[in-house]
Amino acid sequence: MAAVATTATPMRDFGVYIHVPFCAVRCGYCDFNTYAPGDTGFGSRDDYVAAALGEMAQARDAMAGDERPARTVFIGGGTPTMLDARALSALLDGVRETWGLAPDAEVTTEANPDSVTPESLAALASAGFTRVSLGMQSALPHVLATLERTHRPENMGRAVAAARAAGLSVSLDLIYGTPGESLADWEASLDAAIALEPDHISAYALVIEPGTRMGAQLRRGEIEAVDLDTQADMYERADARLAEAGYAWYEVSNWAREPGQECRHNIAYWTSQDWWGVGPGAHSYLGPRIGPDGSEAAAERWWNVKLPRAYAQRVAAGESPAAEREPLSEADLALEAVMLRLRLAEGMPVAALPEPRPREAAALVADGILDGRELIGGRLRLTLRGRLMADAAVRALT
Repeated sequence: MAAVATTATPMRDFGVYIHVPFCAVRCGYCDFNTYAPGDTGFGSRDDYVAAALGEMAQARDAMAGDERPARTVFIGGGTPTMLDARALSALLDGVRETWGLAPDAEVTTEANPDSVTPESLAALASAGFTRVSLGMQSALPHVLATLERTHRPENMGRAVAAARAAGLSVSLDLIYGTPGESLADWEASLDAAIALEPDHISAYALVIEPGTRMGAQLRRGEIEAVDLDTQADMYERADARLAEAGYAWYEVSNWAREPGQECRHNIAYWTSQDWWGVGPGAHSYLGPRIGPDGSEAAAERWWNVKLPRAYAQRVAAGESPAAEREPLSEADLALEAVMLRLRLAEGMPVAALPEPRPREAAALVADGILDGRELIGGRLRLTLRGRLMADAAVRALT
């Protein structure tokens, strides 16, 4: 792997994402780079860990001179906890050896409730994990069945209790707008999630992608998509219920129960911090920086080959697993900053727009998309209605 410029300017935080492509069953709505058993191309799960550690060794050489420790680590998938606690601990040890871990690092793994036990969660906490993000999706069996989720609703309470007993912070992921899901169904799932008292809740609208099994079912008329107006009602109901329960939104799809319980790793994405993505299909980003020879290097994004077999072969041969690289200009970065920062509750300064857009901003206020009081103070901040139309706001402002 070619050396990359090593000193961030100005200094940014650094995080690590590790993609684990294993899933017990590939859900019908899933469009992620995941594989059911036997389809991964790895001879064993230990082979996957070896390949990931091999990429970290390449990263150590490529980032020689960059002394920033990882402030966040996020292991996602797939279902990372299809790896046992020993394997996940080995991945975290690889991060320690490659970059080091900040003393207050946030270390998260995603998990399904039926892929963890009290013993495995305790082992992860002992290894240095601080947080688990559990895929709840819904509390209702018929919605879970449509999504092809394999866990039973009652398993969620057991998993949350076990994570709490291990001392881990708990986040729950929910999905709304599943075909056949009513507003009352969604409210029941919200109430069930709130009753578990997690530290953090994410709620995402289901997007049915054309290449998925669910996309094929939709095309054949076997299911009917929930209309956008109903999805908007579901979002507004989520925001109201969560606010009543003491959860504050900090990003369009994310709520935290207390200050400091936000997902710091995801905030790093939204605020354009640096990260290295390890694993098949993982994406990485390094902002503008100073190279070993003192020259300035442009921001760069790259992403690894998606197929696990090709990924493992490249790493074993000492080659970079990167499939493509994309240099980013200052104009690119300014555009992306609007796309990402506008999603945050704190919004963004008007002065950070690539170019002034007073008429467009005023029109967004008139349409109830931007908060007019915040605009007077020099900030762009979405209203509740604006959160439902964030993409339209970005288009108008860029």
